[in-house]
Amino acid sequence: MSQHYLIGIDIGTQSAKVVIFTTGGQIVCEQQQPLRPLATPAPQYAEHPDDDLWSALQIACRKAMACFHQLGGQNHQLLAAGLCVIRCCRVLMKSDGELAWPVINWMDKRLNQPYQHQPEYGDVSYVTTSSGYITHRLTGQLKDTCANYIGWWPMDNDRQQWSEDPALWQRCNLRPDQVLDVIPPGSIAGEVTAAAAQACGLPVGLPVVVTAHDKAVEALGAGSLTPGVALISLGTYIGAMTHGEKNHTDARHFWPFQASLPGSWLYECMDVRRGMWTVSWFRDQFGAAALAEATDRGVSIEQLMNQQAAQVPPGSEGLITLHDWAPPAEAEFRKGAILGFDGRHTRAHMFRSLLEGIALTMKNHMDKMADELGVPFHQLIISGGGANSDLFMQIFADIFGLPAQRNKMKSSAAIGCAINAGMAMKIWPDYASACAQLVQPGECFHPDARHHQLYQQLNEAVYQRLHSQLDPLFSQLSPLVDS
Repeated sequence: MSQHYLIGIDIGTQSAKVVIFTTGGQIVCEQQQPLRPLATPAPQYAEHPDDDLWSALQIACRKAMACFHQLGGQNHQLLAAGLCVIRCCRVLMKSDGELAWPVINWMDKRLNQPYQHQPEYGDVSYVTTSSGYITHRLTGQLKDTCANYIGWWPMDNDRQQWSEDPALWQRCNLRPDQVLDVIPPGSIAGEVTAAAAQACGLPVGLPVVVTAHDKAVEALGAGSLTPGVALISLGTYIGAMTHGEKNHTDARHFWPFQASLPGSWLYECMDVRRGMWTVSWFRDQFGAAALAEATDRGVSIEQLMNQQAAQVPPGSEGLITLHDWAPPAEAEFRKGAILGFDGRHTRAHMFRSLLEGIALTMKNHMDKMADELGVPFHQLIISGGGANSDLFMQIFADIFGLPAQRNKMKSSAAIGCAINAGMAMKIWPDYASACAQLVQPGECFHPDARHHQLYQQLNEAVYQRLHSQLDPLFSQLSPLVDS
């Protein structure tokens, strides 16, 4: 092992992943540590218990470094670590950098409003993001990427710095002394401290490079850099995005965010807030009866459910899933729904309907974004664990009527981290060269014209009308059960 290596650190909603790459793009070690289930102390509250993000990262790092050393790797060969942490969380830090309160997850309804100090929070010196917190844990520096401040933050996105508008600070209920210094993606925030090295197994002095918010890092790591190419990221939060060059502050059907690609913007449409979480929920709650069958066949329960759902016709014979298990901020009364049951339907129908509901929801959101941008999509790139499913990939191709490609490595965020880290260390001349080196395209699925026509009919006649039909009922139900 005579070459040099980069580390990609990706902490999502469900796990912490650490991947060590060669500068040529080969994966040397890949380890992860599941996060604990979110705590829900009140309806529509969601917190990471104790210090779970940091605890999981320590375990994942130690496992990755043990693997690296077993393969003959030496600490001096590691050039830098790129860091990407789940976005849209709120972290309350004490003056010594410890948590004053458990990390408030992006699904928590408190994040729909500006920060409000509560007596139970205790001594809060800093209000920051999850990436700011983990950056401080690793480096001891009070620094964060400027590209992970989404929501109630006084950020000037065009300047990539804190706003100079006092009124915006007041609306966000924050003061300049309560936030961390911000730096652009691809910048070195600091070096791994002795305390962090002891906790994580990383070498002391290893440069830590900031990236952006997790979806922007995925878009970079997926190689979706050109107009007309969209990334659909299959995570707990399912988003769709495409790169551009302008901050469309007046956009109606998408958000312009700072990209992990310096000087660019990431356009992201509406989402499915508990997308792959819903698939996992279905497996855990209703898959027990399939477990014995999966064991007998020598496959995982996910493989079995995908195999069985692939035998169900497109459209799930009329079974339709509406994905509102976590409602949007503008309609907190909404609930998830599965409609159209009759005697034909089995567990396989329900599973396929969950996948179709995700793809239909994303198509409707993405069509509005493409129309507003005036740039139709001609290719999809699918990332995340769900891209391992041939069935899900084909459903996306059939519903969109577009080729759907997955890359060889489905966890694009770790690649994006390595790209930002490598650029900070001047490994490649530009980001296009970095993507060409690290991003490795995989299989491409092409649409079936008959299936696409059926999905179009179902979408226009039924799916696009579900909210208008169900919202009045759910607005009556929510006050009865969510108080």
